[in-house]
Amino acid sequence: MSDINIESLVRENIRKLKPYRSARDDFEKGLLLDANENSLGSVVRNSLDLHRYPTPAHDQLRKKIADWRQVDFENIFLGVGSDEPIDLLMRIFCEPGKDAIITTPPTYGMYKVAADINNVGVKEVLLTEKFQLRVDDILASTDESTTLLFLCSPNNPTANDLKQTDLLKLATKFPGIVVIDEAYIDFSSRESSAQLVQQYPNLVVLQTFSKSFGLAGIRLGIAISSPEIIQFMLKVKAPYNINKLSADVAMKAFDNMELLKFNIEKILDERDYVAEQLSHADAVEKVYPSDANFLLFKIKNSKEVYRKLAEKGVIVRYRGNEPHCEDCLRVTIGMPDENARFLKTLKEIVS
Repeated sequence: MSDINIESLVRENIRKLKPYRSARDDFEKGLLLDANENSLGSVVRNSLDLHRYPTPAHDQLRKKIADWRQVDFENIFLGVGSDEPIDLLMRIFCEPGKDAIITTPPTYGMYKVAADINNVGVKEVLLTEKFQLRVDDILASTDESTTLLFLCSPNNPTANDLKQTDLLKLATKFPGIVVIDEAYIDFSSRESSAQLVQQYPNLVVLQTFSKSFGLAGIRLGIAISSPEIIQFMLKVKAPYNINKLSADVAMKAFDNMELLKFNIEKILDERDYVAEQLSHADAVEKVYPSDANFLLFKIKNSKEVYRKLAEKGVIVRYRGNEPHCEDCLRVTIGMPDENARFLKTLKEIVS
């Protein structure tokens, strides 16, 4: 277990920050004449009272998520996708022009983009050729300026889980905040690290409604961490960052958990089918193991294949410019007919 003093890692101006207090922080019921809302109502009729600001904290939804992930209400933060928590963590823990994050390419590109936006340095420690962490190299690259470590598991674009023993070792030994991005965790056979935040106060687990829930359009992400870190995130976030429509849809999603499970199982079955079909294609040199809802595969003339697929209306991602991913494409598992069309079109191109 890490014995890091979280507050000592927080930027001084954030520690001293007096957050904006919105009207709905004080009152949510009564004759509401305090927030300069349009009292005549929305021009779009809706039962959600859209002319009123949403609650700043969305406590009911946070409780639903806490119960689902078997953590406490105080461990949950809601953000605009996972990208908002990523940005907030840098604003809280990284001094611009001074501090740095560590990433482990090939990985999710938004970590570096968010760092560049916040004028925060980026140290890169490549994964091994089997797409696993170089734990000793990561720890060797740390100094007093490295305050955040971003780990994606299952990893994007490689689709594999990172070893749990490596994640725990880094949570214990890294001298800063360890962020495990679990956007694809529901497609993995490995359990979420969410409950570990109660043992490791420097651990932040990111999740999202975009993948297994199929709700990318509502832009709702989750950060799970110690109450201390969550309080700093609540302090820094915009007052009304989550809108009523997104929160309402997310609440309703928890009434459809059987469909969630069914969809996950269907995607996993299709993933196995697509992987098997790809492995039989002469042009495909390797199909990498997947713990996510997509596959990474190595194919001859990958850039040309990518272009020709797009010309025929089949859109995949070219990942050949990533470390250890030369000649690789990434394909999301679609509906059965979509997967069949992809495989048929690919066969036509490479035959």
